[in-house]
Amino acid sequence: MNIISRFSVFKSFLAAVLILTTLSNVSAEASADLGKTLFTANCASCHAKNMKTALTGPALGGSQARWGNDADLYAWIRNSQAMIAAGNPRAVELWNQYKPTVMTSFEKLTDDEIGSLLLYINGTYDGTYGAAAKTAAAADTTTAEKPASNNWLYWLLAAFLAGLSYLLFRIIGNLNQLSAAKEGVSFDKPTLWTTLKAKGIISFLLFAIVIFGGYTTVNNAINLGRQQGYEPDQPIAFSHETHAGVNKIDCQYCHDGARRSKHSVIPAANTCMNCHAAIKVGSKHGTAEITKIFASIGYDPLNNKYIENYDMLPQDSVKAIYTAWIADSYVTEKGITAIDNEGEELVDDQWKNIVKSLTNDQKKKVQGPIEWVRVHGLPDHVYFNHAQHVSVGKVACQTCHGEVQNMEVVKQHSPLSMGWCINCHRETDVKFTDNPYYNSYEQFHKELKDGTREKVTVSDIGGLECQKCHY
Repeated sequence: MNIISRFSVFKSFLAAVLILTTLSNVSAEASADLGKTLFTANCASCHAKNMKTALTGPALGGSQARWGNDADLYAWIRNSQAMIAAGNPRAVELWNQYKPTVMTSFEKLTDDEIGSLLLYINGTYDGTYGAAAKTAAAADTTTAEKPASNNWLYWLLAAFLAGLSYLLFRIIGNLNQLSAAKEGVSFDKPTLWTTLKAKGIISFLLFAIVIFGGYTTVNNAINLGRQQGYEPDQPIAFSHETHAGVNKIDCQYCHDGARRSKHSVIPAANTCMNCHAAIKVGSKHGTAEITKIFASIGYDPLNNKYIENYDMLPQDSVKAIYTAWIADSYVTEKGITAIDNEGEELVDDQWKNIVKSLTNDQKKKVQGPIEWVRVHGLPDHVYFNHAQHVSVGKVACQTCHGEVQNMEVVKQHSPLSMGWCINCHRETDVKFTDNPYYNSYEQFHKELKDGTREKVTVSDIGGLECQKCHY
């Protein structure tokens, strides 16, 4: 009979790992690592660092700047209700915005622990309050040297604990064997393999696999279509920096659906031709890129006309039209009278590039719509209306899509998460001025006029109702 359970070692090892994890998060002074641990333990259930995954409360990024006074911010974190009762203006403003939800008090947090939270959230803390901290942070314009990681110490300790667990396993086996011999019963000394095959351990591992698999599945589902920083190659090297930045073309000139429909729409080649029927050369990326537009829609740039029955033309005829145009552009650019060997190679390479970008694999033709690669996409269960935001809400395109006028290649700028949208609705003021769409909100107009209300946010007019975005 075993006098000591074989699973005691396994339980001891789990306890040791838990202790190790706890010790690794302890710090005697303010640090971003400690701040991350405190944030995860105390704040993450209701807040996010930024607008990506906000939950019950607002995102905490920039909270120091919004409070202005670090002493008040520290007092708010420790006991928000006391600050509200004392009539602190910022505390009362937050209470009016988020009541009746009461923020948990954290009275036992030290200054360094709160400083660690702020360091993790904002990256600005030097152990002092208010203006001194801000001045010190502003004065430090050099990039801080990243502290050396001490993770190796934790791995070393983990290895030690694993070795200790194995040693205890062997000792327990020997003690069980001695006990069995003393009682005169047979005893098969367990091996590490037989212990690992035990029903309890296998059940635990299966449970862990199910939890991990479920977490991974849900996480991937939440991130479906959201690829912040995604910057795909497009069939045509279209420069937003050149069009929206240098030439100041308004976003809604090309994406004209944004002001009047749910979708902003990808502009058809006809929209491109409004300008490029006249602007045929001078592309930042070369004549071939503009020629791709001509080839997709059937415009002959040499003769300034659209080609009849273009979609029925064989590819050899199409090639002859556009290689003649590319060759003519080359001759004009070089200031020569006839195309040379170098020019022939260039024309051939450019035509191959056009075919590679525009050829429809089904028909082996360059004729047809340009197959742009979609950058932004929301799941089917999410309703988003561009016109509601652009025409009614007066939201600038850059709010969601970033400084497109400075992007050579457009990428997904915002996280497009539900928390990011919710935070925007909580923090964005409704533009009532000269906006007849909101005339029906008479009570809000009256309160703003009387001075009893300073602003109206999107959340005040139903911007947080589930059915507004999920239908």
